[in-house]
Amino acid sequence: VQLQAYGGGLVQAGGSLKLSCVGSGRSFGNFGVGWFRRAPGKEREFVAANNWNGGRTNYADSVKGRFTISRDNAKNTVYLEMNSLKPEDTAVYYCAADLQHGSTWKANYWGQGTQVTVSS
Repeated sequence: VQLQAYGGGLVQAGGSLKLSCVGSGRSFGNFGVGWFRRAPGKEREFVAANNWNGGRTNYADSVKGRFTISRDNAKNTVYLEMNSLKPEDTAVYYCAADLQHGSTWKANYWGQGTQVTVSS
């Protein structure tokens, strides 16, 4: 599975952005998908996940109530709608597929990152 993320940019605090990630490969609809982010000087962290049919979602506490993950398997696309953005949301955002959740979230397939910058 190859993943291509779109939609990053510069936004003011309180604003919104919607990220998209298009996957290639026939197995896309079989995988859980998600988003991670890496802020400057920090470790990559889990943001949100969606199971194979979109029926179950998980979110990091830091984004609950502000971010929404969704997917359209007919388009091989996963979305991350981000509202009420804060400067601390500034990071490179990565989409991922074939997620596993043990003590931490991991993924077997990664897209390239897209930069999200939130100005105060």
